[in-house]
Amino acid sequence: MAVMLAVGLWGLDRGGMWGDESVTYQVAQRTVPQIWRLLHDVDAVHGLYYLLMHAVLAVHQDEVVLRLPSVCAATLTAGLVAALGVRLSGPRAGLWAGLLYAITPMTGHYAQEGRSYALVAAGAAGATLLLVRAVEGAGTRAWWPYGTVVALTCVLHELAVLVLCAHAATLALMRVPRRVWFRWGRAAAAAVVALLPLVWVSGGQAGQVAWLVEPGWDRVEGLARNVVPGRTGPVFWASLLLMAAGLRERRLAAVAAPLLLVPPALLLTVSQVRPLYHDRYVLYALAGGSLLVAAGAGRVAGALGRVRCEGRRVRVGRRQVHAVLGVTGALALVAAFLQQLPVHRQDRSAAHRPDNLAVVSALAVHRMRPGDPVLFVPSVGRLAALAYPKGFRRVRDIALRESAPRSGTLWGREATPGELRRRLAAVDRVWVVAETSVLDPRWSPPDPVERAKLAVLAADFTVREEHVRHGVVLRLHVRRGPAHVPAGPADVPAGPADVPPGPADVPPGAATTARQPGRPARPRGRRRPARR
Repeated sequence: MAVMLAVGLWGLDRGGMWGDESVTYQVAQRTVPQIWRLLHDVDAVHGLYYLLMHAVLAVHQDEVVLRLPSVCAATLTAGLVAALGVRLSGPRAGLWAGLLYAITPMTGHYAQEGRSYALVAAGAAGATLLLVRAVEGAGTRAWWPYGTVVALTCVLHELAVLVLCAHAATLALMRVPRRVWFRWGRAAAAAVVALLPLVWVSGGQAGQVAWLVEPGWDRVEGLARNVVPGRTGPVFWASLLLMAAGLRERRLAAVAAPLLLVPPALLLTVSQVRPLYHDRYVLYALAGGSLLVAAGAGRVAGALGRVRCEGRRVRVGRRQVHAVLGVTGALALVAAFLQQLPVHRQDRSAAHRPDNLAVVSALAVHRMRPGDPVLFVPSVGRLAALAYPKGFRRVRDIALRESAPRSGTLWGREATPGELRRRLAAVDRVWVVAETSVLDPRWSPPDPVERAKLAVLAADFTVREEHVRHGVVLRLHVRRGPAHVPAGPADVPAGPADVPPGPADVPPGAATTARQPGRPARPRGRRRPARR
């Protein structure tokens, strides 16, 4: 747990939130009624997490505080994995399993993210430990804590319900008596019943994961490389061999193998019909991989402790054997961590995340003048203004009709295409914040408001200035001719007051990269909506 805590705190303040973290940040700062209203239309699957973060950020609003619950959850998970290893295979296997979990790059990645996945992993590991204790116990009282933890974990993220399938496979491999199946069935059924309202509401919000695609074998390979402490090289292949050896530890394998294999396999299979798979949705499966690798290492260590020479067993003192094995295991773990050190370092850079909203705000501070109109293309780009409002306080959001908290949405409601055209007709210059992909002429957005933005910019404006940073484009568009306001009521553009208060911790001196306006940007993937 100490190692996991150190890995989690290392580089925690990386200087910028990305899109999903900014959603957590701005939603958690709303009032409870505003959060409740939002969950009726979007992000119901994260409702419990948002309420938890509402209480956390009430103490202090900061990027580090936003990520601290994930660090604490990952630290707890490492301890629970170690406890599972101790209970199933002894202290040495438990210690190694916990350390392996702590140094795995994927664990460190989500330990530093302001989302719910590290908390879900802690709940799944805790439920698995409670399952083992309940199976070994004699009464029915041991199943109540198990059912409670499973239910809370599933409400944190509904796809955690797949851990029940892994536990069912564990009971089958353990060949438990019928009464144990009956008690587990009651606890599992209670957890599923508690989850049903969330499933009902989130089913109507399935469009949030429309960006997911049907997974192929590359996703299977990616998951295999993520569940071990080394993605490539000798560490990866040694880990796979040790996993195979760990399968011979039947009691531990009956728990670890289903946890590692069943949830990802089920989600990958379902995703062939309806894409739902992403590695982070089955983060809790990593615990099974660490347990199997540790069990395999324990078997190898046990074999090395029984060396034969010329047909006769060489007797070595027990204390000496333990000392040699302990030093060897420590050196192997240090070597595995050092081999993955570049991956850990890269992961602690804000540039390694899909987008860096602090850079967007820093660009706005340096380039925009007070009163300048700004246009976000698409509207999800407004997350930069919600997370880091310092760069956008002096400008006016020309497309915004109702702010995000008031409208019960993630990034606010925009004007209709007609209203937007009238607003843009009244200005001679407008700043556009967009990803390079959406400015590609081949992109045709389904939203009529987004189409209106691109059509007006293409027909009436020309690019005078452009800056690019981490795939985000900041363009100054100026009118080709004199401004003309069509007849009809002119709507007053939303001003800085529509941006909710927040921190002004924009990294100073964020660099920009200027290009010639005529040079097209390299197309990238379309900005994805807020993720579930």
